Amino acid sequence: MTRFRILPLASALLVALAACQPASAPDNAHTAPSASRPAGQVDSQFEIFSKRYLDKAMELSPVWATQVGDHRFDGRIDDLSKGGISRALEHSKKFLAELEAIDVAGLSRENQIDAAILRNQLRYDIWANETLQGWAWDPQVYNSIAGGALYGLMSREFAPMPERLKSATARMQQIPALFTQMRTNLDPARVPRIHAETVARQNAGLISIVDSLVLPNADQLQGEDRKKLDLAVETLRKAVTEHQAWLEDVLVPNAKGEFRIGEALYDQKLAFALNSPLSRQEIRTRVEADITRTREEMYDIARGVLAERPGAPAEMPDAPSPEQQQAVIEAALELAYADRPARDEVVELATRSTEEATAFVREKGLVTVPDTPVKIILMPEFQRGVAVAYCDPPGPLDKGLDTFYAVSPIPDDWSQDQVDSFLREYNTRSIHELSIHEAMPGHFLQLAHANKYPSTLRAVLYSGPFVEGWAMYAEKIMADAGYMDNDPLMQLINRKWNLRAMANALLDQAIHVDGMTRDEAMQLMTVTTFQQEREAAGKWVRAQLTSAQLPTYYVGYSEHLDLRQAWEAKQGEAFDLKAYHDQVLSYGSPPVRFVRQLMLDQPID
Repeated sequence: MTRFRILPLASALLVALAACQPASAPDNAHTAPSASRPAGQVDSQFEIFSKRYLDKAMELSPVWATQVGDHRFDGRIDDLSKGGISRALEHSKKFLAELEAIDVAGLSRENQIDAAILRNQLRYDIWANETLQGWAWDPQVYNSIAGGALYGLMSREFAPMPERLKSATARMQQIPALFTQMRTNLDPARVPRIHAETVARQNAGLISIVDSLVLPNADQLQGEDRKKLDLAVETLRKAVTEHQAWLEDVLVPNAKGEFRIGEALYDQKLAFALNSPLSRQEIRTRVEADITRTREEMYDIARGVLAERPGAPAEMPDAPSPEQQQAVIEAALELAYADRPARDEVVELATRSTEEATAFVREKGLVTVPDTPVKIILMPEFQRGVAVAYCDPPGPLDKGLDTFYAVSPIPDDWSQDQVDSFLREYNTRSIHELSIHEAMPGHFLQLAHANKYPSTLRAVLYSGPFVEGWAMYAEKIMADAGYMDNDPLMQLINRKWNLRAMANALLDQAIHVDGMTRDEAMQLMTVTTFQQEREAAGKWVRAQLTSAQLPTYYVGYSEHLDLRQAWEAKQGEAFDLKAYHDQVLSYGSPPVRFVRQLMLDQPID
């Protein structure tokens, strides 16, 4: 997954760690017109409007501004007081009214898309603030801002260290007030217990950022600046300790909220988050059919793997019963699970597999490869507990900086059984699959292309389904190109990862709308889609903490496949795979339906 960035204040209220990456716009960072068509009067009007929107959004969400590469507000953090929340809502309503008054039909096709994306985002922001009200029940909102405030400053060298340390000092001085806002706004009766427990575990991670990223560089400040930093650190340590006591003694024991958001809220949120023509019901229908088809493919591969092997299941008929199919696939997967890294070698393997995948993409000429490398790192502590890995690119205004492929280490307090379960799921071949998804030719490559698109607005309001769908499609690119032709166990793991994405989409709606229980969820994950207990248990937690994000992988993947099929049909024998991939990636990261409309010359809706 990508580590979605903190949104402007209203959008930050949706969910922690699930957002886009906007930019407050320096003069050269405006929404661009078509590369092939000069801006008309309406286009110029829209460009001025979108720049004003971004400027105001950055002012309201300084942490977001830092992440996207606008560093005018690096010494400030978001205001999540009741007044700050009201100002964010007023901002969204004001700009939505202005947008509705623009003659969108008079815009270039590219700006029509940007206007549609912004309209969806503004409506999403208003809905999130007024209807979903995450600020009143989701403590992750505040936790992500506190952690992101410091991590965004210290993780990348966008400015000299002394300058970043001064900004970090100013933000550390303000974080205790954010804790106060959190304690004031949250209604424990509405806070789900799983949210409270997760934030209570993550809270200390804020100090780990200070200890690992701030203090090792503190000697670069002298005199009064160093004194201010030391005092800010001391004050923050006390505030984190006091906040931890409140989390453990007040919030967790009194957290009585329902984590399932229900059918009405879910369908509304899904429509905003996906910006896709696929409905919840259509997603379920597609998923169920694809699960059946993929399991059939896995059975055929597994039979070939197990043929004449000692200990293979006695019966492997052409038309197996569900029990026979399950037994044969599981037996073949056990062979893949046996090849796994040591618990301290996961990051090393991620690095090596990324290098191998990059070499293969270059050799086969599948897509243009960016010159900049991806950097594999340990996931920061305050981000752990939601996913095992993510891709964290620099903001579109930060040029020449590293993209991180962050891998979560195995927790020190896990038992050996838990470690074994984790490494069975993230075996050697699965780490290769993960590196394809997160790095090459997945998230890292796609986002490197996207950051070249001249529209800052489109870059900061990028589509989760496009991004996640491309990463899943990247796995298919590699499989189709022969990356795993000589390794049927790799082919099996590839299908298993496809099943994971399918399960994600089904799981999300089944939990939040249909009331799926933990036992039912574990059955879907560990039996139907062959996930290990540790992976499934973690996904159960993630599905409780988030909503409408887990479907983005499968929905985007389905739309990418539909687009390619339509383009191949149009091009016929002239179809060129690399040219197709480069063209798809040249539009930034808008919802896939807009790329389809551009490429097939359809009206922009």
